[in-house]
Amino acid sequence: MLGDLVSPRALERILQDAAEARGTTPAELDGPALEDILKREVFKRLQLTVPAPLAKKRVSEVLDELMKATQERSVPSVSAASLGALEDGARRFSLYFDWPETQRLRSLLGIARQEEGQGRDVSALVQEGQDLIVQLERRLQESLVEQAQDLAEMRAAFTRVQGMGSREVRRLETLIGQIDEAQTQGTLLPGEVERARTLTFSLRKLLESSVVQTVSAPGGAPPPLDPEAQARVLALEQEHNAQQLLTLERDFAALLSARPELQARHAEVRAAQQAGGLDTEAVERWRGELKLGRDALLAEQRGEFAGLEQQLTPFTTSGELATGLRVLLDATRQTLELGNLATDSLRELRATQEALGEGGEGGTRLALQQELLDLERSARNVPAAQAELEPLLAQAQAQLSAGQEVDLSAPWALLERHMGAAAQERENLDLRADTVIREYDAVRHLAGETTQRLGRLADSLRAQRRLGSMSIQARTRYAQSLQDAEILLAEAHAEYRAAQEVTASFGQDALSGLLDVFDLGGGSEPAGLDVPSAPAAAAPLPTPAPAATSINDLLSGLSGFGAPASAPQAQESQPPLPAHSWLIQGGRMTAGQPDAALGTMTALLEQAQTLGLQRLDMADAAQVWSARRTAGGDWRLARAADWDALDTQSGAWLDGA
Repeated sequence: MLGDLVSPRALERILQDAAEARGTTPAELDGPALEDILKREVFKRLQLTVPAPLAKKRVSEVLDELMKATQERSVPSVSAASLGALEDGARRFSLYFDWPETQRLRSLLGIARQEEGQGRDVSALVQEGQDLIVQLERRLQESLVEQAQDLAEMRAAFTRVQGMGSREVRRLETLIGQIDEAQTQGTLLPGEVERARTLTFSLRKLLESSVVQTVSAPGGAPPPLDPEAQARVLALEQEHNAQQLLTLERDFAALLSARPELQARHAEVRAAQQAGGLDTEAVERWRGELKLGRDALLAEQRGEFAGLEQQLTPFTTSGELATGLRVLLDATRQTLELGNLATDSLRELRATQEALGEGGEGGTRLALQQELLDLERSARNVPAAQAELEPLLAQAQAQLSAGQEVDLSAPWALLERHMGAAAQERENLDLRADTVIREYDAVRHLAGETTQRLGRLADSLRAQRRLGSMSIQARTRYAQSLQDAEILLAEAHAEYRAAQEVTASFGQDALSGLLDVFDLGGGSEPAGLDVPSAPAAAAPLPTPAPAATSINDLLSGLSGFGAPASAPQAQESQPPLPAHSWLIQGGRMTAGQPDAALGTMTALLEQAQTLGLQRLDMADAAQVWSARRTAGGDWRLARAADWDALDTQSGAWLDGA
């Protein structure tokens, strides 16, 4: 629980010194003695790297857990039951067999059973196994939070495309149902999530592309392109490419870490995407290059491992290092056989081989080499420390290779200072998240796309807030979610103030009714798009409320509400309707071609009639709408790409001609 504030080795030394000062050993410390050490020695050490309030808070959290542990059970003894508990943990994470922690746990359990059968002490193996299960649990919980966030975004996107009713839509609905069920059971489905992401992008792009050309030009000329729709398609492509690059960075993290030239190339590709100069084909080409690079490095590592295994096998039969070396060799073998890179494990094996080749001093050098590797691994989770640590680590490695004495206290102290700063930053992130969640609750009743997106992010922030110590990847996602949420919160506050102005003019009931039915954004299906009803899928989904445009869009669309009503005219026989025009009476379409957007429009017209309005002129991101109420009480409604096209196409008809 203190591992993000102080190094495990430093904590072990604190406990060792404190136990000796009390005339005992760390293994014999009881609850009251540990409590005293935490309040004195540990608290004093923490204040070297973090402010006193944070140190006090973390010590109090550890004391609470210590109290629970001493109440629930005594100090566990190494027994068959202990190994059985580790096996239960290994079975729980068996689905994630490609995780390095899972492979090492499986190797450790197999060797622990062999050692136990021969009557040897396996307490160190049991402790390492318990540590691995803690790491696996943290990784699983972080991944579940990320999967839940993906699921929420997919559900929101599904409401936009479900009216298309194609086979791809039904496939997406099935995938979302499968991911939802897995999330409920606490299981990850990374393959299904990636397929659903790709399918969602394809469907949203198809939907947006269908409104690029909406109005036929006179004389049979090609219809004009809608620049706003084109911009939305481009934005979708850039969003998808950014997500794909993040996935590549995660999937090929081991390769990028081992090959600095590929890491630099990936940074260039990411910069090109951020500048808007990267298309989907370029991302796929980069994926292919990474796969080739991983295959080449994997073949190289398999060859290196074969040589190291041959040299180290004689040392696995007896001695203090034998058990740990067998675990390391077995875990490395499994990693490579599964097609994963084992860079860190091979470095440790190389260091072991070099140290054992030195004879009598090998044990000392091996311990220093292991500590140096631990220091490097710890530094990876604190990026701010890496630049300062890099020369110190290089110097220590050179001294170790030259057989000189190595003092790692300075690098550890530097790392712990940065760990303290990172812990304080996490506290600040939590405070900011609390503010966003609290302020979202004050505006959550306001309908609109902004508020709905903010609500999804607020749910993610709640889940991320509950996570304990985070990996660097989880902290990065947490900070990004918070930044996005704060931007949306500022927009929601602006919309809330605008809503208050509308409420003062029209009344709260009228405003609520309008917001509930107004849905004219880019997600509505355009004219000319064949939209059959979507058949039921095997995995039904809860249908979220339809997304509304922002209150600012609504206010801009209400510009015609104050226009004078057209003069009453006698009811007469209706002429043929222009394209994309309808007659609406009593909340039903009485003339015109069916269209997916009419459901929300007819409800909006009913609200306008309740307000006593006679004319509405509205614009959303893709098109413009106009409605006029006739003397007979029905509505004439028309739509076009812009106001000029609307006037040419339907202006005379709307005015009663």
